[in-house]
Amino acid sequence: MSTQSTPQSADPQFRVDERPDRASGERVAQVLAKPAFGAVFTDHMALVDWSRAGGWVDPRIVAYGPLQLDPSAAVFHYGQEIFEGMKAYRHADGSVWTFRPDQNAARFNRSAARLALPQLPEELFVEAIRSLVTVDQAWVPGADQGEASLYLRPYMIATEPALGVRPSNQAIFGVIASPAGEYFPGGLKPVSIWLSEDYVRAAPGGTGGAKCGGNYAASLAPMAEGLEQGCDQVAFLDAIEQKWVEELGGMNLFFVYRDGSIVTPELTGTILEGVTRGSLIELAKERGHDVIERKYSIDEWRDGAASGDLVEVFACGTAAVITPVGTLKWRGGEVAVGDGESVGEVAADLRRTLLDIQYGRADDTRGWVHRLV
Repeated sequence: MSTQSTPQSADPQFRVDERPDRASGERVAQVLAKPAFGAVFTDHMALVDWSRAGGWVDPRIVAYGPLQLDPSAAVFHYGQEIFEGMKAYRHADGSVWTFRPDQNAARFNRSAARLALPQLPEELFVEAIRSLVTVDQAWVPGADQGEASLYLRPYMIATEPALGVRPSNQAIFGVIASPAGEYFPGGLKPVSIWLSEDYVRAAPGGTGGAKCGGNYAASLAPMAEGLEQGCDQVAFLDAIEQKWVEELGGMNLFFVYRDGSIVTPELTGTILEGVTRGSLIELAKERGHDVIERKYSIDEWRDGAASGDLVEVFACGTAAVITPVGTLKWRGGEVAVGDGESVGEVAADLRRTLLDIQYGRADDTRGWVHRLV
C-alpha cells in the first residue's frame, strides 16, 4: 500500500505549550558541565499527529514526558518505526546551527517508505527541529565546550490501536533532544572490531538501507558477543556470500591505502546511506583522495593490514564523526592496522575539517549548515 499520496499539512508552524516547571538554570548548568549521551533530555519535545484520512495535524511543542499509547499500537507488534540522528551546534557568536537537515529529512522519508509509514514534508521536519531548539536553546552546550552538542532524535512510530498485519492508519512524528559531550573524552583513539561470522545485519530486499530500530536490535546479540571478546564494535558481512564488508552496528566504514586512495563499501540497499559518509566522501575528494565506492572483501581488509598496504581504517557516523579502527579480531585470529594504536593522518584531517564546518570555525562553502537560532 502506497503512503506517498496521503494528505499533508500545509502549515508547519508549531504551537508552543511551555512547561511551567522548566529545569532551573543551575540544573541545566550541572548537566552541561558533564553531558552524557542520551541520559538527560531537555524540557520539551516536538510532536505531530498523522492519520491516513486527515494527514499531518497539530504540530506542537509540549513538555517532555511519556506518550500514551494503546497496548495494541502497531509499533509494539509489527515494528513500524523509524528515526534519525542529528546534532545542534553552538557557534562562537552564540547562534545555534545544525548540519545538512535536508539530507536527514530525505533519508527519513526513504526509511518511511520502506516501513510503510507516511511521508513527512521536509519543511515540517526542519521546523520541528528549529522550534524545539528555539524553546530549549539553553540546553545547547557552549562553543567553548569542545565537541559537546545537543543531540537531536527525530522519530516516527505507528500508533493505530489494532492487530492486523498491514500498514498503520495512524502515526506520530516527534523530536526529542539530549545534551551530548565529547564522544572521546579521553582523546581520540582507535577501537577494536569483532567480525560477526554467525549473524548478518541485513539482507537484500530487507531494511538495511532504512534507519529503523529492527536493524539495531539485530546487531545487539553479535555486539554482546564482540564485547565478550574484548572488542568495542562489530563488523558485519553480506548475507549471501559472507565475504563482503558492509558496516558496523551503527557506522559506515572507510579503508585508506598507502597511495592515498580510499575505499568505502558501495550502497547496495543493505547499507545505511550515512549523511556523515556522504559528506566525508566529498571532503576527501576535494582534498585530492581517489575515493572508490565498491564491494570490499574481508580478505582485502585482513591482507592489506598484514602487508601494510592498508594504512588506515575508520568508521563514521553522527555521534562520533570519525572513529579510527585499530584492530580486527575474528575466531582464530586478529590483525592490526598500522601499530593498532595510532590515529591515522587522513582520519584526523577529515574529522577536524568536518567539525570545523559544523562548529562554524571554517567557512561553509557548500551550504551544509543550517541556522536554527
